Amino acid sequence: MDGTAIRKITLRMKIAITGANSSVGLNLLKHIVSATDINVIAGVRSDRAMQSLPSSPQVDPRIISYQDPAKLAAALEGADCIVHLAGILIEDKNTSYTSANVDATEAVVKAAQQLGAKHMVFISVIGANKDSSNAYFRSKGLAEELVRNSGLAASIIRTPILLGPNTAGASAMIGAATQPKTKILGGGKYSMCPLDIDDLNQAILNCCNGDSSDAKLYELVGPEPISYRDLIQKVASMMNNNVEIGSVPIVIAKLVAAISSRIKGGGITPTVIDVITMDEVVANNADGELKITLTPLQKTLEKILEHKKNK
Repeated sequence: MDGTAIRKITLRMKIAITGANSSVGLNLLKHIVSATDINVIAGVRSDRAMQSLPSSPQVDPRIISYQDPAKLAAALEGADCIVHLAGILIEDKNTSYTSANVDATEAVVKAAQQLGAKHMVFISVIGANKDSSNAYFRSKGLAEELVRNSGLAASIIRTPILLGPNTAGASAMIGAATQPKTKILGGGKYSMCPLDIDDLNQAILNCCNGDSSDAKLYELVGPEPISYRDLIQKVASMMNNNVEIGSVPIVIAKLVAAISSRIKGGGITPTVIDVITMDEVVANNADGELKITLTPLQKTLEKILEHKKNK
């Protein structure tokens, strides 16, 4: 795979995507429309979110709610495979990790069971653990457990930071790399394994087309470990910019985040900072099991910068 398009797939099936207006969802829809015969139920939470979806006879946009599994099942009726992308990293006054990451996953699992879906794909995160002291990682671990214990054939894919045009990770990276001086958490010394968003979506489609009869867990990361500091410097160099990188002490950042998030009722918290600055390490990368060829980091960055240039 060259990192610019998902390989041509012909599948006589229908899949449902929750969180279809997310960066992963929109990227997945784009590739489905251009490279497959798949029909898609694109689930979003509002009319406004629906406006961002691609217009195609293959895409059936629907407003969904996670409050009632029976109504959710009706909205997803006809789907052979359900891809659950919806979830949050940053809480606000109205949405918590429990409601968005755990309860919503439980509703999707129950809907999939009612539908008799052949497969479910759940996108999780490196570090997910139901016993974690970190509330975000704990919520994703609890969600994974719901999927594993559902009795459904399922693929759980844990991912690191995702990079590609329009991803939050790419926006933050470019924002830092374009400055003459920038300060980042801990000086950016933590290790990352950025994954090309196209690679993730190829893996998702491969799972939808798989024949697994049980629930399997995959940890999928990019091919090249790199510190966040080095990543910013690499991008800056590609943009012919010389960026001076300073450090925001993590202890101070967490103190400020704790006070600010309490006042605002959400936003960046110490929990989020711990997630951002965690070293992304896996024992066994699942690219072989998922039958994908990982895009080199250089190629991913070139795609991002080309997209920025053409905007």
